[in-house]
Amino acid sequence: MFQQSLYHTYQRYRTLQTHKISALPVVILMPHSACNCRCVMCDIWKDNKNLKQLTEQDVAGLLSAFKKYGTKQVVMSGGEALLNANFFRLCEILQERGISVVLLSTGLLMQKNAVQLLQYVDEIIVSLDGDEATHDRIRNINDAYRKLKEGIQTVKVAKPAFRITARTVIHKLNFRVWPEIIKSAEELGVDQISFLPADVSSQAFNRELAWDEPRQAEILIDKEELSELKAILNGIIKDHSQDFESKFIAESKDKLQKIYSYYAAFYGLNAFPYKKCNAPWVSTVIEADGSVRPCFFHKVIGNIRDNKLEDILNSEAAIEFRKTLDMDTNSTCIKCVCYLNLPPGASVG
Repeated sequence: MFQQSLYHTYQRYRTLQTHKISALPVVILMPHSACNCRCVMCDIWKDNKNLKQLTEQDVAGLLSAFKKYGTKQVVMSGGEALLNANFFRLCEILQERGISVVLLSTGLLMQKNAVQLLQYVDEIIVSLDGDEATHDRIRNINDAYRKLKEGIQTVKVAKPAFRITARTVIHKLNFRVWPEIIKSAEELGVDQISFLPADVSSQAFNRELAWDEPRQAEILIDKEELSELKAILNGIIKDHSQDFESKFIAESKDKLQKIYSYYAAFYGLNAFPYKKCNAPWVSTVIEADGSVRPCFFHKVIGNIRDNKLEDILNSEAAIEFRKTLDMDTNSTCIKCVCYLNLPPGASVG
């Protein structure tokens, strides 16, 4: 096992040095294109009528690449992955190859699928948008919070040690209840909560075009609201020292401050926060129609229904993309809200 781990670490170093994928520790799959929420900061649900989903054959076809590149973890994203009728069969295929499965979920279907989740999934990350009233309003779904709570409780009663964490996108519609979000996370019984700002500038999350200014303004925290955001953030840092120390709040205090800096940057008050990211070198995103992206935010580089994943990732165009990608100047990277930095020696999961 030690030799295998050392070899994988070496292959991750080679990838960073040559820009040719030799190791791929993390893969993000989108098993289903639709979503069971209608969130104000996301457009995925607007295309629910045009259903796309990954099949058992699609995932089986990826296994050779996963073996070749030593994939350790598959993150099931969406849409809502649980809407795929064959979701647990997809998990079983991965589980049989020793690959861990992490589910990103709205939480609405957790209670219904609790038994199978405990059998086929290693960790769940749920979306939490506020206290009950705020969460339901942002999700645009009645009883979304209640269903989330019931799902978490059902899983935790069956297996208290099962890891469930929460992720919150902070934006104009919920930043004022930020302290209540932390309290809600504690009451829900999740193991940890993390925070990030809202993406308002990319074409991710099923946006055919980047949002125009009026649409951005629905989510973007106003310049006049920044002082209030800063005061709330400072209050959290002051009042939740124990939560930072215990890692119940995933981010460090300094990293959490970057949420303010991100929004302030839209008004020229500071630069966008610096991010150290190597996502295109250590992971890839495969969408429900088979499209492959270097990460959530960059353009499609191929489709697994047309070519093998190995050939897509190491095509001349893909290698050139990684070789020439300067994250300090690339407009997509500069404004990115969700980034991954996985050093060669770091474990996954």
